[in-house]
Amino acid sequence: MEMADRFGIPVLSLVDTAGAYPGIGAEERGQAEAIARSTNASLELGVPNVAVIIGEGGSGGAIAIATANRVLMLEHAIYSVISPEGAASILWRDTSKAQEAATGMKITAEDIKAFGIIDQIVAEPAGGAHRDPGAAIASTGEAIASALEELAGLDRETVRRQRREKFLAMGRDFGL
Repeated sequence: MEMADRFGIPVLSLVDTAGAYPGIGAEERGQAEAIARSTNASLELGVPNVAVIIGEGGSGGAIAIATANRVLMLEHAIYSVISPEGAASILWRDTSKAQEAATGMKITAEDIKAFGIIDQIVAEPAGGAHRDPGAAIASTGEAIASALEELAGLDRETVRRQRREKFLAMGRDFGL
């Protein structure tokens, strides 16, 4: 990201990562610090940053990578700070309750869009992106091009300020 910023190249992130292990060992090895550094690097960029959740975005790392000016999400993807299995493990000490956790977490594209976390849902072909990869790639490419076009011509400080304001505003409408 820093190299793209240095050379004035927009950043595009494709997010598809399962949740990290939610244990003490992961934290002892610096997981939280790595997520914080990535989030900060994303916030500091002076170039446009577009992220697309293309499958599973189920971790703090996914959110850090998607700290972007525009966050797009395929309609059948999921996005949250922790995987449903991780949440079930923490809440009930029982990963078999992952479905219950997923329902309560509101991790679908429609839910996440309603909360203002993502900017756009990218339609997938009938049956999902894997049924017609070419069509999925084309619609995703069009959405990315549109997002980059919206950001084209903005100066570095405006790009950075808009991204920061966007993420600082999240949760305000819900009293958080």
